[in-house]
This record gives sequence, C-alpha cells and structure tokens, in this order.
Amino acid sequence: MTIHQISIFLENKYGKLCEILALLADQNIRIIAATVADTSEYGILRIIVSDPQKAYKILKDNNVSANLTDVLAIISGSAAGSFANALCQFTKAGISIEYMYCFSAGEKSILILRTNNREAAREVIRRQNMEYICESDLVTI
Repeated sequence: MTIHQISIFLENKYGKLCEILALLADQNIRIIAATVADTSEYGILRIIVSDPQKAYKILKDNNVSANLTDVLAIISGSAAGSFANALCQFTKAGISIEYMYCFSAGEKSILILRTNNREAAREVIRRQNMEYICESDLVTI
C-alpha cells in the first residue's frame, strides 16, 4: 500500500532536470511516475522509480538534495468521477491530501498521494475496500 517516492530539490536553472534524469538513466533506473512543482527559485521533482534505494544512493553520491518518503498508491478507474469518488472518502474521514499525482496504465489509474495522517488513510483504504498497489507491482506496469 505504501511505496517509496524520491523528492528532489532542484534549482530552477536551465538543464537541471535533464541532469538529474540523465544520472538515473545512466544507471538503468526507470521513471514510473513523475511530477514537478516549481517556484521562481526552485522546483521539487517527485518521482516513483523502478529501484528507489539505488536511485536515492545515486542521487546522494552525486550531491543531489533528495529525500526518500513513503506515499500511498491506490488504484482507481479511469472513468469520469473515479478520482473524485476515491478522494472524497478521505475527505469524509477528515483526512487532508497534502499532494497527489497520478498516471494511467491501461484501464486503471494509479493515484499517488500523501496525506496528513497515513495510518488513518490506510484505514479508509481498508474500510472502503479500495485496491492498492505495492512497490513490487509498479515495476511490472
């Protein structure tokens, strides 16, 4: 239900994103999902990769400011309203979504999310019989 995400802090300078992605590509690390949030001075690249421990070590060895965190990964349909239905269950339970991003694989969509209370969110997932995905399953997508 939880997977590892790498958050990378990037200077908002030309070529920095390419530089980071090239480091991972050189070591055969596959990017499964990614999102970038930016300001005028810096950006945060959040990625789900095929081998998070190896990727994290590569980044640290190259003096890249990165954090390894656990996030939740749930499966949703790709039809209109599917995301809303899933996320509303957390709202009803009083759980805030700190950030979220998603990607589709065939007829399913994978929601990657971080909440203000991971244990309570796990309980919502269990009670609502939501389908989740494990890190080992992600690499086969």
